[in-house]
Amino acid sequence: MALTVVGSVAFDSIATPYGKRERVLGGAAVHFSLAASFFTQVRLVGVVGGDFGAAERAVLETRDIDIRDLEVVPDGETFFWRGQYEFDLNSAKTLETKLNVFAGFDPKLSEVSRSSEALFLANIQPQLQRRVREQCAEASFAALDSMNYWIEKERDSLVEAIKLVDAILLNDAEVRQLTGEPNLIRASRRIREWGPSLVVVKQGEYGASLFSEDGFFSLPAYPLEDVFDPTGAGDTFAGGFVGFLAAHAAGELSEELLRAALVYGSTLASFNVEEFGTERVARLTFPEIEQRFAAFQRMTQFEHVDMPPLAG
Repeated sequence: MALTVVGSVAFDSIATPYGKRERVLGGAAVHFSLAASFFTQVRLVGVVGGDFGAAERAVLETRDIDIRDLEVVPDGETFFWRGQYEFDLNSAKTLETKLNVFAGFDPKLSEVSRSSEALFLANIQPQLQRRVREQCAEASFAALDSMNYWIEKERDSLVEAIKLVDAILLNDAEVRQLTGEPNLIRASRRIREWGPSLVVVKQGEYGASLFSEDGFFSLPAYPLEDVFDPTGAGDTFAGGFVGFLAAHAAGELSEELLRAALVYGSTLASFNVEEFGTERVARLTFPEIEQRFAAFQRMTQFEHVDMPPLAG
């Protein structure tokens, strides 16, 4: 099943304690698309400037990502972000943001993109998310991401957008901020009352949790000795999760499928942080993904062990 994603395409300059990169390919839609493309046909809707060249296009086209709706503003510049991480890689310090052509982004979807069976609304203005969802009314599965800025500035509009999707993916701080509930179980239940049947809570190095009508599932992050750059990890996670579900959008999303999707999302995210930007995921292979998925299974599987009788 085809999957349309609408979001940012960017250049990132990143510094961590383990190195730095200047103007590497990034943006939510890019990280998402690369991950999702392992499972389904991806159609990317975004905007770039004239500085977005053949090398950047090749990263996407090599993964057979459809970029017919990647708008180019020849005399403009692509969205740019500069950030720095200290040894706490859970949070980035933003040093510079230039929205450039992204400031006036008005998603233009071709008939092909509108016809996709699945839809992911990356972190963009809630009003735009609602507008795109209305254009893709036939999508049988739709998911949404957001951030603290929109929760603070346009909460009511964001809640209206949330009502239109089947799943929402936020980090734990955003879920609490959105609902005003400190407890994630109650917070997720409240969000599901607005409409989505699935709430995915991203928890960085501590893993991710899935709240659904049928239950709860939590998964730790994959243990890594070397983490170089967490930029885009959440979007890569979303790509793995939604991409896997999009491949099964025509059938019932059973608890088994949902749990597998969470593992695939976490698996893709674990590769993303091993190098800078899109470097690792761009050359990732599906056998590598399957090998790490199996490692997740071994890591989280256990058997019941009978307790010996108490002495005396």
